[in-house]
Amino acid sequence: MSGSSQTTERAFVLGLDGVPWRLIEQWSDGGDLPNFARMREEGASGTLESTRPPTTPLAWPSIATGVWPDKHGIYGFQNLSPEYSHEMYTSYDVRQPTLWERVGPAHVGNVPMTYPAREIDGTVVTGMMTPSTDREFTHPPALRDEIADRIPDYEISLDYPDYADRLDEFRDAVEELLAKRRELLRLQMEGAGDDWRLFFFVFTAPDRFQHLVWDEELLLKHYKLLDDLLGEVMAYADDHDADLYVVSDHGFGPIHELVYVNHFLERDGYLFREEDDGTRGALASLGISRDRITDALDRVGISEELIVSTLPRRLVDSVAEQIPGDHALYDVDYDRTTAFVHDAGNVYINDTDRFDDGVVDPGDVPELKRELVALFESVTDDDGTALLEVFDGDELFPTDDASPDLIVNAIDGYEARNSITDEPFGDTGSTTASHRMEGIVLCRGPSIDQGATLRGARVVDVAPTLLHGIGEPVPKNADGRVLFDAFDPDAPPSTTKVERVDVSQREQGDTVDDDFADVEDRLKGLGYME
Repeated sequence: MSGSSQTTERAFVLGLDGVPWRLIEQWSDGGDLPNFARMREEGASGTLESTRPPTTPLAWPSIATGVWPDKHGIYGFQNLSPEYSHEMYTSYDVRQPTLWERVGPAHVGNVPMTYPAREIDGTVVTGMMTPSTDREFTHPPALRDEIADRIPDYEISLDYPDYADRLDEFRDAVEELLAKRRELLRLQMEGAGDDWRLFFFVFTAPDRFQHLVWDEELLLKHYKLLDDLLGEVMAYADDHDADLYVVSDHGFGPIHELVYVNHFLERDGYLFREEDDGTRGALASLGISRDRITDALDRVGISEELIVSTLPRRLVDSVAEQIPGDHALYDVDYDRTTAFVHDAGNVYINDTDRFDDGVVDPGDVPELKRELVALFESVTDDDGTALLEVFDGDELFPTDDASPDLIVNAIDGYEARNSITDEPFGDTGSTTASHRMEGIVLCRGPSIDQGATLRGARVVDVAPTLLHGIGEPVPKNADGRVLFDAFDPDAPPSTTKVERVDVSQREQGDTVDDDFADVEDRLKGLGYME
């Protein structure tokens, strides 16, 4: 079937969030993952370089569009406003058309950053960032009722903080979540019949499991479930003469210490905390902090989620600013602060063009960036090893003036966090592992070469390769390239010139007026947010 010099007009993308190449290579070579081994033997495979930072909200839109974040518009889980407040990114913020908006009929399941569901030629079940199944999380809306009938207890994700001290139960919960997601995939596959051109389905379970459990014996048990799932998808793709792409948005690896990047900005006089005067001072003198208030409310049955869902977000932000704490947004004195870190290592200079209360002249930004790079690169461990990597936002994201000024991430073995702390480093708590740059890409199908090795593949290369493989034009503004090494030399994609087409980028969409408290709680449990 592979290397048959045929062409195909359809493709299936199976996304496995957070799966690293090292584990796939190790266990498929050792005979533990027979279907992954078949993908490698009968198709093309290699590592897949992620975005910077290598995080879910940046990488999956890059896979789905073929462009970097400056063109698709997503820089993290939360969008930072000129007023120093934040709101969740949604599908309305994705500016570049996705694969499923360009190729149809298409069926999309559990892909991060797809909520709210956009109308397409096909079906959509939204994934990560969906507040709950109480929302309209499907297209068409009637699909929600089908899911409820077939999977009565279907859920978007788990409440990870609840499992921090109950890892045995967590393993069972993740396995159950994976089974439900697999049943959703079957529902969509059965409903699609033979009239489809694209499937794009993501399983986020491996990422979630690995954040709290990094034990290779236990991981292998989970990966065997993924291998069994892969076998089912391979058979479905074969029955429909489709090329199959198995991709992960980033890799994974163990961590043993946290690095609090805002601490160094405060230490060197770039960031200042709000002083405890006025209301804050009165509360502080009484020993009242944000943590103590939320703990007390929890004891009487009033959760932080209930507060956020009941009161307007602006009011919640305003109140939070008056309560002492260590939050990277609420507890910063922006009248004195020149730089701060938000979301996954996004460094912002507090300049007067970007922020309402900015204090830095835009002309001083380049020099200040050089100072900050030197500061972050000076952070070392006891052996003198530099712990932070710094990247210039203008170089990573050249087409968007609103991109972060710098990106700062920790090296392998460490994780950068944004809380304002008195200590530079901290214990990882329940988090045992986190993201790495190298994920996976494996391809197999009528037009794919047998046993080929893919080198230098990046997340933005998936969409152009898939489009060219099924005879569709590639957007002219794509940052990715067609991975010709994936195709059989005699198959049409190898002998056909890449066709290019203009695509229109969307303006940033309207704000989604939804309660994302449950989403935020899940992200906090995984260490993604404060």
